[in-house]
Amino acid sequence: MGSAGLNPVFAQSGPAPQNWMHPGGIIARWQLNVFHVSLAIVLTVAAVVSVLLIYTLWKFRDRSYRPGLERKADPAGLPPQIDGNHTLEIIWTVIPVILLVVLAVPTVRTNYLLASPPPSDPIPVRVIAYQWWWAFEYPEHGVVTANELRIAVGKPVQLTFESNDVIHKFWVPQLAGKMDVIPGRINQSWLQADREGVFYGQCAELCGPSHAHMRFRVIAQPEHEFEAWIASYGREPQPRSEAEAAAFHRGMEIFAARGCSACHTIEGTVFQGKVGPNLTGFGSRMTVGAGIMSNTRENLARWVTNPGALKPGVMMPAHDLSREEQDALVTFLHSL
Repeated sequence: MGSAGLNPVFAQSGPAPQNWMHPGGIIARWQLNVFHVSLAIVLTVAAVVSVLLIYTLWKFRDRSYRPGLERKADPAGLPPQIDGNHTLEIIWTVIPVILLVVLAVPTVRTNYLLASPPPSDPIPVRVIAYQWWWAFEYPEHGVVTANELRIAVGKPVQLTFESNDVIHKFWVPQLAGKMDVIPGRINQSWLQADREGVFYGQCAELCGPSHAHMRFRVIAQPEHEFEAWIASYGREPQPRSEAEAAAFHRGMEIFAARGCSACHTIEGTVFQGKVGPNLTGFGSRMTVGAGIMSNTRENLARWVTNPGALKPGVMMPAHDLSREEQDALVTFLHSL
């Protein structure tokens, strides 16, 4: 798939970028601790039962048996029968109760911690799930973006979840557990990244033919960089160089003429469509199509020409563009 331009972004964070056993935030560490307690209990029980089973098989084996010889019943050789032994029955009832209590303490404590408000003043973010992409709105800052949630390292983020269509599930394995995103209902949770990095997220609820392609990124950066990103949001787009000026303006014309502006918003322009993802700052994004391709000129040209061939069921229509129109439109979008 890498040779075709699909999924090369997974190489950016090394192997297993969604490995929840390598937490990057406090919530993921809480949940991992509960798993470690559960695993320790399960392994202890498995070890004890295995030892007892092996001992029983060896201790009470039939020593008189030889291959080819007929077995003979020997009632005197049977082990002691313990049916009705109240002491043993009490012991093997009390032990599981103790283990369940040991497991319940960190589990209940973690559940209460997860249900509690963040420990300090959080950044509120509204998360809206669509088939098959994510919108992230920062109401206090007037920022709206898609498929990339930017946060400040060490700063909690208060998330509210809404669905525009069907049931989805928000999951960033290295930062927090899963949260249902249900039509007509608002759920809440919070997360926090304790180190810089790009954390991979995924819809974890089957939601249609492109469910597996409903990906996103959480980009954790130093607070000053996050504030700079907020401050730069919504500036009027400009060509990146004089050499690209003609292609930039041509691409803007194509964006308007082909009806892209009916679906997409670009702050700082007259384009204010609300159907598809907000494209403000699109040129700085890592991926195209909610994480399915790296944001390169070639991949973006493939996407704007025929997105349905790359992401089945996508609502964005195909466009019959000439090579010159493709290049101009890609230049304009990458300038954002």
